[in-house]
Amino acid sequence: MTLNGVEALVFDVFGTVVDWRSGIAREAAPFLARHAPAASATDFAAAWRRRYSPAMEEVRSGRRPFTRLDVLHRENLEDILPEFGIDIAAVAPGELEALNLAWHRLDPWPDSVAGLQRLKAGYIIAPLSNGNIRLMLDMAKRAGLPWDAILGAEVAQAYKPSPQAYLRTAEVLGLRPEQVCLVAAHNGDLAAARRCGLRTAFVARPTEHGPGQTIDLVPEQEWEVVASDFTDLAARLGL
Repeated sequence: MTLNGVEALVFDVFGTVVDWRSGIAREAAPFLARHAPAASATDFAAAWRRRYSPAMEEVRSGRRPFTRLDVLHRENLEDILPEFGIDIAAVAPGELEALNLAWHRLDPWPDSVAGLQRLKAGYIIAPLSNGNIRLMLDMAKRAGLPWDAILGAEVAQAYKPSPQAYLRTAEVLGLRPEQVCLVAAHNGDLAAARRCGLRTAFVARPTEHGPGQTIDLVPEQEWEVVASDFTDLAARLGL
């Protein structure tokens, strides 16, 4: 299978390239052991993630100027502490900042690095993530993600699924939308990209939200490519 005319593959990152749930739970565990020993680290990760889209909606709606994700993550972290019985006044600011940087230290799915290396041989590869540039750089250096460029929300000054996030990314690459393919584990992200003229590839990540995941288990439209992981995607694209 080929994506005729496509020159760049751009990737959703949280959930598609990296396992945010396990990584945030791992990083939160020692923090919770000190401040809320009875709390579940996976529940904490899920609570933090639930505030992700609502925080970005303040920017997407125009109610707030563009604000990088590191700042939104920190605000969301402070907001969820009372849910776990943690008094923010009892936590040193440096400790919160260290925990907030957990998003910079997420682990790739087992197939991600090898798959990206294969895909890089045939395409420009870059993140099209809501994560800010420094977050993506730190994650890539730690995990060995072989990006050709760091693109996405901070470059576009827009959060997905706003059209500018997709269209500005293509523009920065000097490509027409149809020359760019979004790779994502989320049907909604792919649908928004398709509406902007991008090509689409669905890669299932059935444990992104844990063992009881009920969403994004299967493709919900006829995406141009459907693959089980990045290695399978590379094979389907002849790499």
